[in-house]
Amino acid sequence: MDIFTGKWKIHILGTLLYGGKMRFMDLQREVAGIGSKMLSKELQDMEMNHLVTRTVKNTKPITVEYELTEFGKTLEPVIDAIAQWGIDYRETLFRKKSNQSSE
Repeated sequence: MDIFTGKWKIHILGTLLYGGKMRFMDLQREVAGIGSKMLSKELQDMEMNHLVTRTVKNTKPITVEYELTEFGKTLEPVIDAIAQWGIDYRETLFRKKSNQSSE
């Protein structure tokens, strides 16, 4: 469970899972609200845990791309289940508030 600690990891993993290979700035744009230091730290943690690979391209300026490893891609059912749970939870709250306001 340590691998998923923090506010951002699941969001980053989901973004890479469904967005494919991404450059740092593109990833930062997709993960709304994350700062560059935090994104860098989270990506380093995930790289250390073999969930993400970092590829430095020999371009001018240097381009760095991130993508999920094959092992990281095995998290798809977990991420999907968490996303579905969140959708169900919001719907339950919305129905509860809707029922309270109509009483």
